[in-house]
Amino acid sequence: MDPGAVAAEAPRPGRTPLPAARLRELGLGAGFHLVGFARAEPLPPQTLGDWLAAGMAADMDWMAERAAERLDPGLLLPGARTVLALGCGYRVEADDADVSPVAAYARGRDYHATLRDRLRALRRAMRAEFPGVADYGSVDHGPVMEKVWAARAGLGYVARNGCLVTPRFGSWVVLAALILDREVDAYGPGPTEDLCSRCRLCVDACPTDALDGAGRVDARRCLSYQTIENAGAVPEPLRTALEGIVFGCDICQSVCPLNAGALPIDDVRFRPRPVAALDVRALAALSPDTYRALVPGTALARAGYHGLRRNAAYALGAARDAEARPILEALSSDPNPGVSEAARWALGRLAP
Repeated sequence: MDPGAVAAEAPRPGRTPLPAARLRELGLGAGFHLVGFARAEPLPPQTLGDWLAAGMAADMDWMAERAAERLDPGLLLPGARTVLALGCGYRVEADDADVSPVAAYARGRDYHATLRDRLRALRRAMRAEFPGVADYGSVDHGPVMEKVWAARAGLGYVARNGCLVTPRFGSWVVLAALILDREVDAYGPGPTEDLCSRCRLCVDACPTDALDGAGRVDARRCLSYQTIENAGAVPEPLRTALEGIVFGCDICQSVCPLNAGALPIDDVRFRPRPVAALDVRALAALSPDTYRALVPGTALARAGYHGLRRNAAYALGAARDAEARPILEALSSDPNPGVSEAARWALGRLAP
């Protein structure tokens, strides 16, 4: 048996399984593009433990603090029987991952808010039709391994770059999960076929060697982590890789052949907002008023005003953008120490 497969069980006596087909209809009606079902069995400890033990979580201590709950949905919802795996594609037709310094997923409305709204709509529909079913929902904020459950539910498989690759949207997907205390009458087949084969384009393209080739991402070296989660200084050996990158990184997805035929979506929530049209210089020179006008409601708010300008300064230095000297000189005396240090580093890379 495939190690990711889950053995079938008889339903609990006296509790009729919920109809998976109807739940899928409700999920799609709530705005999700992908809906699948997995049995809420505890995950093998190594699913998370090996990554944590290797130190790949960097300083994201919360990953370890609730590791037991991440591995066992029954600790989050007593009597958990089913994980409803949910996803949305986010690449729109006009989107080009090679142009904006903002990762594609972050160019529209913050996907956390979008998926939370859709999760609430699904819950309301479920409770109206199936009263008495308890649930626990998560959109990255709870100790739920949405990607693992999506694979178990048959929505895709975890590729070499650590992303979930789906047949319809490639890896351009964002995920949510809803744990239920009821079984359904049909579960997913487990992960879809691994199509990576011997391809290592993503591994070789990563400029900081953050991918181990086995589907694991070392956050300590990942530019997404460095530009979003790391509130301190980006390690100097990684800074030169930030050319053209201010928030998140799409390199490993952009080079993936499986994304070449990914289905674009037309979803107003994921359409790029004006902030995604700003180039690196404009983001470095962002004023507080412009920040307040353009950033709230997007995922870029995670980095904050100072974080975005710090990242942009690094990006200008990595590109040796001599025309950005006036911007960098202004930032070099910024009251925020992270911004000023990044600007001074960038100035040091410009020709005299």
